[in-house]
Amino acid sequence: MAKTVVYSAEAPEPIGPYSQAIQAGNMLFISGQIPMKAGEIVKGTIEEETTQVMANLAAILKAAGLDFSAVVKTSIFLKNMGDFPKVNEVYGKYFTQNPPARETVEVSRLPKDVNVEISCIALKP
Repeated sequence: MAKTVVYSAEAPEPIGPYSQAIQAGNMLFISGQIPMKAGEIVKGTIEEETTQVMANLAAILKAAGLDFSAVVKTSIFLKNMGDFPKVNEVYGKYFTQNPPARETVEVSRLPKDVNVEISCIALKP
């Protein structure tokens, strides 16, 4: 099975040796997105940071011809599990029907010392 790199200029450039997303067959694997825009970390409330993460995911999904309805699995990484209710509230606005499978874990540190990172897997019809 061939793999294809999916790229969006509207999402942050990778900060290491990885791609924003890889399509393999009808599956799209999107790398963890952090609250970054135009090369700068978005500092604000956890809601603002999560909104930027979701915007980055949306841009990559769009580059693949998809939207959030195609997402089947997400992984959320939080610096502080106390932020879970606020992150969940923002996240839920993007998955109003048939939300994907998900796990949320607290981690000791994230890239660029951000507070939230989200990755996902989507299916192309």
